[in-house]
Amino acid sequence: MGSHRRLASSGFDRGAVALCLLSATAAALGAVPAHAAPGGATRAEVDRLYQEAEQATQAFDKAQEREGTLRHEVREAQDRIARQQERINTLREQLGSLAGAQYRSGGMDPALALLFSDDPGDYLDKASTLDRIGVQQAGQLRELQSAMRELVGERAEAAGKLVELANSRRAVAAHKRTVEAKLATARQLLNTLPVADRTAFGRASRSDGSGRADLADLPVLSGIFSSEAPDARAAAAVAAARSALGRPYVWGASGPSGFDCSGLMQWSYAQAGTQLPRTSQEQRFAGRQIPLSEARPGDLVVYRSDASHVGMYVGNGQVIHAPYPGAAVRYDPVGMMPVSSVTRP
Repeated sequence: MGSHRRLASSGFDRGAVALCLLSATAAALGAVPAHAAPGGATRAEVDRLYQEAEQATQAFDKAQEREGTLRHEVREAQDRIARQQERINTLREQLGSLAGAQYRSGGMDPALALLFSDDPGDYLDKASTLDRIGVQQAGQLRELQSAMRELVGERAEAAGKLVELANSRRAVAAHKRTVEAKLATARQLLNTLPVADRTAFGRASRSDGSGRADLADLPVLSGIFSSEAPDARAAAAVAAARSALGRPYVWGASGPSGFDCSGLMQWSYAQAGTQLPRTSQEQRFAGRQIPLSEARPGDLVVYRSDASHVGMYVGNGQVIHAPYPGAAVRYDPVGMMPVSSVTRP
């Protein structure tokens, strides 16, 4: 998990003030505390379970990404081993041919061979060739030894990668079980609530439907958040995120048919030609951190101190994000939960 880093006080405090004003305004407009609402304790527990499931989902995403990387590295190592083994086999064949030629041409003592030779000149020519064969053979022997040492190293590296891959697969499976258990418990609790309360829970973090009046009606905050993307790349990412509205939250998914929170950010920026890391903790540091008060469309808004949730700021005090299982990709107010940082990729 990514650790929480305290942002520099310059600028971000203004964003914090804006969030406080948002919270105060929501309360003034009649927001009902969860503990005071019917089934409030159950809803709070479901919220907690969803948060813990999201933390486990980010860990799952990271482990799954690592597993994919390791599979690629293992395949590359196996390819190198095969090429090195082929090279060793070729060297052995060449050395065998040279040894046979040397035996056939120089199987007796050189002095005796010269004595019994019918053509001393021919013998000396052959002897010169054998000398060259000896030098060549020595060089190929050294090359063979080097290749065999490299092969041993390649095999040891591949064995280590295979062990790491097995560990990564176990981690993926463990995180998957954790997510599924948290979500199953959350669903069971939600099912104990009356239908009206379940419906209210699904809308709890929504704005008024359009979601566009949350900041515009507040003179003190009007104009703090820019509605213009900083560049064409960010604008393209925003357009991609908007195209995903209504698609389901699917934990561990990065599109295009479903997304978890960080998967939506990664997919949206991929459509703009930019590769983001897979998890919200990594995305938090995938660019320049800026104050919330300077947020512009395309910026990544990271939530909670553990950076376990992320959305994309799209202007007018709103983010697009994949909220939680059972909810579709949607707009929500930027202050829907505690903001820990804002990153401009």
